[in-house]
This record gives sequence, structure tokens and C-alpha cells, in this order.
Amino acid sequence: MRTVQGITICALLVMCQLLLFGCGSKADENKPIADAKAEAEKMDTSQLRAKAEAYKNAIVAKKGDMEKVAAKLQDIPATELLGKEAMNLKADIENLKKSVTALKERFEVYFQKLKEKGGDISGLEP
Repeated sequence: MRTVQGITICALLVMCQLLLFGCGSKADENKPIADAKAEAEKMDTSQLRAKAEAYKNAIVAKKGDMEKVAAKLQDIPATELLGKEAMNLKADIENLKKSVTALKERFEVYFQKLKEKGGDISGLEP
């Protein structure tokens, strides 16, 4: 009976920690650079690497999205390149470019801090 209570208490503590601190690294392109730098200062190398990987994965995903939109744009006949659909696709590409740029800026914060602390940067090189 005592072990069941112990397991229950541990499970509740873990759930509370997940609620309070989140569960993993997410890439936030809207996070102010100053906040990213402050956060990076407090992180150890494993946390920095996880954050840098999250940003790198987000960048790769956005670039994949951009390629898909560009392919759709190429499928549009030349006579319709000034039409609404083409303009919307071009706007989507521009938004994705801005997003990638923002993600790269934040990636660099964590990557440079990881490098500075002597952490493993293999596979993270931009």
C-alpha cells in the first residue's frame, strides 16, 4: 500500500513539473532576442543543444514548407502570375522567409552560447 502512495505522489509531482516548466524545447520565432540570450545564459550545454536542435528542426521544416509553396507557384501558368493565387503564394513565401530569418537569429543565440561553453555542436552547424 505504501509503494502505491509513493508512486502516486511521484506521478503527481512529475505532472506538476510538466505543467509548470513545459515538456521539451520549442522553437519560438517570436521570442525577443534579449529573452533568448537571458535564457541561454542560465542553460547548461545539454539544454542549449536541445534548444538549438529545436530551432534547427523548425528551420528545416519551414524551408520544406517554402519549397512546397514555391513548387505550387511554378505550376501556375505565366499568364496567371499576376493573379490572386500567385500573389497569395508569393506572400506566403515572403512570410516563410521572415519566419526562417527569425528562427535563424534565435538559433544563433543558443548555438553560439553552446559553442562558448564548449558543448557538442556536431550536426548543428548552420
